[in-house]
Amino acid sequence: MATRVASSKAVFRRRAASNLVGHFVLGACVLAGAFIVTANRKVVQPAPIVNPIVTDFDSVQLLVPSEPVAAGTKIKDIKFKKISYPKHQIPVGALATFNEFSDSVVVAALPANLPMFKENISQIGHLSNPVLEKIPLGMRAMTIRVDATTAVEGWAGSGSVVDILLIEKDRSSVVAEKVRILSAERSVAPVEGQAAPTVPSTVTLLVTQDQCLAINTAIPLGKIAFALRSERDEESWADTEFNSSELMSKQVFAKEESGAIKGVLSFKGDEKNRSFALTDGKWIKTEVMPQGFFVNSQN
Repeated sequence: MATRVASSKAVFRRRAASNLVGHFVLGACVLAGAFIVTANRKVVQPAPIVNPIVTDFDSVQLLVPSEPVAAGTKIKDIKFKKISYPKHQIPVGALATFNEFSDSVVVAALPANLPMFKENISQIGHLSNPVLEKIPLGMRAMTIRVDATTAVEGWAGSGSVVDILLIEKDRSSVVAEKVRILSAERSVAPVEGQAAPTVPSTVTLLVTQDQCLAINTAIPLGKIAFALRSERDEESWADTEFNSSELMSKQVFAKEESGAIKGVLSFKGDEKNRSFALTDGKWIKTEVMPQGFFVNSQN
């Protein structure tokens, strides 16, 4: 019996179909595996973009002087204004309000636009002025009248150190040394950078008990004058009294200068000239003729 052999074309078609089915099955397996892996993986969402918001620091309003404050000024008389300060930049101890200090005074000169502190203000109720607070135990404050001459044209002001002199008709004497002026014309502000300081009519002095008695005793005896002293000068007076008789005895009269040349004289000789100068009443031989003299020549 004869055997039928398939043609080559039929065989090729069968193999192609088989390969196509295999590729399809393989692709389906890959897709299924990818789906399973993706299903088990956590999906991470990207973080949302947020615009940064910059906030201001917490600020606090402080009362500060709107203009410089002189020492001795009452708190209620100061002109204040409010300034905002970042909370983290407020100086330690700066005062925000002054209600409890309304009757107190400033004990030192203060600049404008800067915070104030308790240390700037009188804390003791009965000490209501800066002069009292500057009087050490055992010392005294006394006031005397002065004028332009007495107060050294106003340069002897608050904070200055002076010596007190008593000027009488026939003598002058030192009454007190190294006396500090606490205030001038009721102001404790020192004389600083003023081209023409104001001349006070009164000054208050910080003195010892002995100096207080000595000055008050001297006032009715004559005129009181100040001798302004440097802050660096700690020396005492060499003489504490000078009278009119000493003035006359120590008076210096103009004297002729010793060795001054009063004239010159020149002689002409056969060999050389000879010159002489008149000084202290004597003719002295000289080799150099002084300038500015008329030369009287002799043969």
